[in-house]
Amino acid sequence: MTSTSKDTPESGYAVPPPNLFGVDFGLRLLLLASAVSALVVLVTSKQTESIPTSLPPPFPAFISRDAKFQHSPAFIYLLVALSVTCFYSIITMVASFAAITSPSPSPRMLFHLVLSDAVMAGVMASAAGTAGSVAYLGLKGNSHVNWNKVCNVYDKFCRHVGSSAAVSLVASVLLVSLVVLSSYSLYRRCR
Repeated sequence: MTSTSKDTPESGYAVPPPNLFGVDFGLRLLLLASAVSALVVLVTSKQTESIPTSLPPPFPAFISRDAKFQHSPAFIYLLVALSVTCFYSIITMVASFAAITSPSPSPRMLFHLVLSDAVMAGVMASAAGTAGSVAYLGLKGNSHVNWNKVCNVYDKFCRHVGSSAAVSLVASVLLVSLVVLSSYSLYRRCR
């Protein structure tokens, strides 16, 4: 019996599609590591500085001001997105490990992974972009609306926030690559 399909060997039985969940598990482990590291760096971003004032002598010459991630809604959004991503990566690592042990994962599970990975990629990308834009404003300021830069005063805080936003962007890229990998696995499975 001759067949025109590339997946059917001469014996007549179909070759199962490759199980790429080892790569999937590794990417999810990297996602967890990047989300946890960005979360730790963001949470430890606090700096107190003494800022000179131009007030007359009865008032203090310096005032102490804190810079914390809690002072910006964009950084709080990044914190929540990173926390959800950490929890999500743990749950999907369990699902990925279960798929590794299975010779042929179900298309339904693959479809759910594609959808949930795409939603999480959108959430992480928006949080990283929001935090990155606020960090950029802190670094450069905006002369058009007279917003002064603050990173010349709060340098440690700005390094922490900028690093957290950069690592969050890496987490977003990992999630997009997981969407591509899960979509390819679903395509190979349903073909």
